[in-house]
Amino acid sequence: MRPHLSRRRLRWASAAVAASAALAVGSVTGISSAAASPATPAGAAATRTISPDTRFFLPPPSSGAPQQIVSLLKAHDLKDAALIAEMEAIPRAVWFTSGTPAQVTQQVRQTMAEATIERAVPVLVAYDIPGRDCAQYSAGGALDQSAYEAWIDAFAAGIGGGKAVVILEPDALGNMPSGCGGVTPADYPFTDAERIAEIQYAVSALEADPSVSVYLDGTHSAWQSVGTMTQRLLEANVQNAQGFFLNVSNYQPTPNLIDYGTWISDCIAMVTDPSNPFYNNPGSCASQYYPATESDFSTWGLTTAWYAQNMGNAVASTHFVIDTSRNGDGPNSMTQYANAPYDQPASVIGTLAGGNWCNPPDSGLGLKPTASTGVPLLDAYLWVKTPGQSDGQCDAAGGVRAWDYADYTQPGWPTDTADQQLFDPLWGIDDPAAGAWFPQQALQLAQDANPSLP
Repeated sequence: MRPHLSRRRLRWASAAVAASAALAVGSVTGISSAAASPATPAGAAATRTISPDTRFFLPPPSSGAPQQIVSLLKAHDLKDAALIAEMEAIPRAVWFTSGTPAQVTQQVRQTMAEATIERAVPVLVAYDIPGRDCAQYSAGGALDQSAYEAWIDAFAAGIGGGKAVVILEPDALGNMPSGCGGVTPADYPFTDAERIAEIQYAVSALEADPSVSVYLDGTHSAWQSVGTMTQRLLEANVQNAQGFFLNVSNYQPTPNLIDYGTWISDCIAMVTDPSNPFYNNPGSCASQYYPATESDFSTWGLTTAWYAQNMGNAVASTHFVIDTSRNGDGPNSMTQYANAPYDQPASVIGTLAGGNWCNPPDSGLGLKPTASTGVPLLDAYLWVKTPGQSDGQCDAAGGVRAWDYADYTQPGWPTDTADQQLFDPLWGIDDPAAGAWFPQQALQLAQDANPSLP
C-alpha cells in the first residue's frame, strides 16, 4: 500500500529536477512502504497507536538533501540523484532536540498539523534529557530535571490530543550518568536517580494522551545485556508505556534485534510474575552474552531455548519497535582495514571496531517503515535516525578512530599530528558535526540499501 503523499512533499523533488532543466530530466519518484496488518497481540499500554492501518508521516526533506540532488543532477548523475530523492520520499521520524517550552510546543504542533494534512501518524523523537549523550558528540539537553519536565509538558501540549508515536530519549537508559566515564561531578552533575525520575515523568505526561504510544530506550543487541535493560526499563515505568525501542542510530542486524527485543519482553514478564522462580531478579535472565555468544548468531538459539524452559506461566506483553534506517548491511567489523592496501595493525582495527557506530562506511538503508512485521510484540520497523545525517565528528580525538599513517596515507591527507586527530581516514575527510548532512554517507546508504531502492 502506498501512503498518501501531499503534493507539497512531492514538489520538492520536482523542483530539484527543474533546477537542472538543461539535463532534460522529467521527474524523480519515490515510493514509501506503509502499514498493513500485523499479526501481533495488544500492547502493554491501553491503546495501540501503531494499528494495522497506520500510515507513517513523511516530513519535509532533510536539510542538505535537495542541494545534493541538484548537485548530482548538474553533474549528470541522474541515477544517484533519483536514489537520494527516493530515500527522502520514505517516512522517517522528526527529532526535537532543544528549545524553550514555547518553542517546542510550536514545533511539535506544526509537525502534528502537517501529519494531519497527510492523514498520517508522525514518529516524534524527544531528545532533550539533561546530560544527553554523556556530554559527547550529541551533548546538550535541558539544564536540570525541573527544566526537562517543563520541556516535556510543552512537548505533550504540542501533540495536543493527536495520534503520535514518541521515541523517548535515545540512549537515555543505555548511557546512564553513572556510566559516563571521563567526566567529573563538577562538569557533569547528573545522577541515575534523576535520569530515572525524568523518564518516569515523561512517560506519565505523554501517556496521559490515549492516542500517544511511548517507547523507551532499549539500546541494541550488541550493547547492554537483557537483564540490565530489563532492570532499567522497569525502573523507568516501561509497563506504563507502549514498550521500548531498539537500534536507534545504530547498525545491528534485524534478526539479532528481533531476538534481543523478544528476550527483554520475556525477561520483563518473568521477573514481574510472583509465581516465577526469577521473580524480581532480572540479573539472572539469559541474554546475548550467555548462554549465547554475542558475536556468533548461530548460538542465539541457546538463549531462546532458555526462555522457553523458564517462562513458566509468565506471558510476555511488552512491545517494541526497531530502527532500520541504516542497518541494511549490518555493523562494519572494520577488518578490511587490516588488509592491503591499508595494512593497519590490530590495535587500530580494535579501536575502529569499537567506534563502528560512528559514521561507518559500507552501510545501507534497511527495511522500510511498516507496521506489518509478522513478529509477535514487534509493533513496527521505523526510520528513527535520519538517513544522511552525521553521527558526529568521528575522529581519533573522540576515541572512535585510530590510524597508522605510516602504513597508509593519501595525497592531501593531513601530515600534522594535531590535524590527524580531527581527521576521519575511513572517509578521507573531516566528518560533519552530529546532525549535519553528510552527502557521502547519504549516497552510500541509498546505493547500498537492503532491500534496494526502486
